[in-house]
Amino acid sequence: MYQYDDYDRALVFERVAQFRDQVERFMAGDLSEEEFLPLRLQNGLYMQKHAYMLRVAIPYGTLSAKQMRILASIARDYDRGYGHFTTRQNMQFNWIELAQVPDILERLAQVEMHAIQTSGNCVRNITTEAFAGVAADELMDPRPLAEILRQWSTINPEFLFLPRKFKIAICSAKQDRAAIMMHDIGLYLYRDDRGQMLLRVIVGGGLGRTPILGLQIREGLPWQHLLSYVEAVLRVYNRYGRRDNKYKARIKILVKALGIEAFAREVEEEWVYLKDGPAQLTDVEYERVASAFVPPDYRPLAGTDLDFGTRLAEKPAFARWVARNVQPHKVAGYASVVLSTKPGITAPPGDVTAEQMEAVAQWSEQFGFGEIRIAHEQNIVLPDVPKADLYLLWCLACEQGLGCANIGLLTDIIACPGGDFCALANAKSISIAQAIQARFEDLDYLHDLGDISLNISGCMNACGHHHIGNIGILGVDKNGSEWYQITLGGAQGKNSALGKVIGPSFSAAEVPDVIERIIATFVRYRESEELFVDTFARIGLEPFKERVYPKMLEVSA
Repeated sequence: MYQYDDYDRALVFERVAQFRDQVERFMAGDLSEEEFLPLRLQNGLYMQKHAYMLRVAIPYGTLSAKQMRILASIARDYDRGYGHFTTRQNMQFNWIELAQVPDILERLAQVEMHAIQTSGNCVRNITTEAFAGVAADELMDPRPLAEILRQWSTINPEFLFLPRKFKIAICSAKQDRAAIMMHDIGLYLYRDDRGQMLLRVIVGGGLGRTPILGLQIREGLPWQHLLSYVEAVLRVYNRYGRRDNKYKARIKILVKALGIEAFAREVEEEWVYLKDGPAQLTDVEYERVASAFVPPDYRPLAGTDLDFGTRLAEKPAFARWVARNVQPHKVAGYASVVLSTKPGITAPPGDVTAEQMEAVAQWSEQFGFGEIRIAHEQNIVLPDVPKADLYLLWCLACEQGLGCANIGLLTDIIACPGGDFCALANAKSISIAQAIQARFEDLDYLHDLGDISLNISGCMNACGHHHIGNIGILGVDKNGSEWYQITLGGAQGKNSALGKVIGPSFSAAEVPDVIERIIATFVRYRESEELFVDTFARIGLEPFKERVYPKMLEVSA
């Protein structure tokens, strides 16, 4: 893992001291709410329905055991004993007292963590996939370039007051698990025939009120020009992006208005002045950062283990968990394990207690090299687990409520905190997720259905990424009541797609029945082991509408 240098350390501790002074001045009445608002947002502090919410950055989703224990201590000492992992690899604490925030930030700084730029109109947390560096299908490790982007974008004065928030994701695997098509800038890292590292640059993606898939503007960009090219994109956006209407201020609106060809020309013209300047990366700088991401000291392990095979045969529940929650590793004898934060009605999706965090920290040391990843799907990943230890880890995970074998299944629901916490939400998300999980608690049935992503957002800001769920649920306001709009056919990855609205919205009580009818329609028309998204692509929206709205269709007929 990357370790802070003196510059990183000084910057973070000085920010803590600065914000401590700002909080004291605000509480003393020397700063108005209007003056304090941008200051707290620069430090990841939001005012929610019931209390302040603090969003902590987890750059490219990587944590050490020590850092996870600090998050657990903050949950226990300053919150209500838990934290919430988000779809952008951050952690949110929902019950924070303002006077205690500087102390929390100082505790974070002591383990090289912070909340800088987790909110506001700036470059947000740089993200990548949770299996970076260990995935069997990875082309190369994207984390060194992600870290370089993090260092470059943190308190970069030119890009702290953009027209709107700005999100960057990078991946380098055959399967896109970082959802790069949905970001303001998506970067795909690969090698050419000569082994040179190159980047494919995608811009203008985003969800929210106007969901749009990103479009490619550059192929074969040499990695040395990463920062200068991203800077050119940001400069064009900063210059032409709308500031008169926050709903039309994202880069996706600018790209759509100009057209991708015109936008690309603007970027290329801007890049002429930057490409050979001080932002050009050198081999020395890359190696400085990449040296923090060298593979750990893997022990030579057998690719197969007789005890492991016996456990699989004797314990069907364990075999089911291995099939769903264990991912291939590039080193023989090891695997990556996904710990599900979606146990059903016992906990909201993405919520993890202090006790669970401490257990995960312990497991990361006991079964790995003290490293933890947070997935875009709000789950936790232990990246380096010997296969011989999988059974013991599964037993411990089940005891802690983190052993549900539902990764990628219908109940592995992505959900924002929704109306229970968020002041922007139109409707609750957590109760809807749990009602669906309660309806589909038969794991055997879920495994028969195969991969189905179900994403829930409490409002149009789409923090739950409902647009790219195979089944998407959006909370909407209808005359002061909470209703839910359903979309079908969304997908993330290299074959990304935006879901299509199935029809009029439903009350909260109707949603579980609607999802059941949608699944029944899929089962009826499914061919062999076909996935939900493939069945939908083949048969279209109408068969689902006929099943979901039978009375409405009778009336219209």
